[in-house]
Amino acid sequence: MIREVIEFLGLNESSGPALTPAALADRADTVIATAARLCRQMPDGSLEKQLPHRPRSWRVLMHHIFQIPTAFLDSDDSGARLTYEALTAPPPDDMRSSAAIAAFGDSVRTRFGAWWQHVRDESFDRTVNPYFGTTSRHEMLERTVWHMAQHTRQLATLVEQEHIAPDRPLGEAEVRGLPLPGKIWDEA
Repeated sequence: MIREVIEFLGLNESSGPALTPAALADRADTVIATAARLCRQMPDGSLEKQLPHRPRSWRVLMHHIFQIPTAFLDSDDSGARLTYEALTAPPPDDMRSSAAIAAFGDSVRTRFGAWWQHVRDESFDRTVNPYFGTTSRHEMLERTVWHMAQHTRQLATLVEQEHIAPDRPLGEAEVRGLPLPGKIWDEA
């Protein structure tokens, strides 16, 4: 958590989200729609390829993009702690096609939109306690959006590796204001 690093170092810096909850909800919708569109482009025969520097298949990464908001919504809806296990839950064994993963993404997008309509007038200042440390609900929403945006950027590069032009990948406007790393892939 960057906030904890800033506090530890005694810096006079703001570490809160740059975007409002409403802007983050809008970005989430865009990111989920983009990821589902890119999933539909991925050839099924490529789903078991492995990511660079990680023991994770492309299929698992694609599912993970939609599992991130699922875990967030489950936690927010129930008040239960967001766990690492919920965030990294693997795809079901029968989810073995790009179309099936994209359909999961479509259902998550619908659920996220309904959630936002329900909570849009609520406070996002309250404290939540996910597995990685205490934060605000607003920061948790931001973390959810940038996390799936980063993996959606990665997915676009995987589509390109298959010699397919990604259909409207995330651009500068879609990621502006999100605390994303400069690099799309870790080097080690």
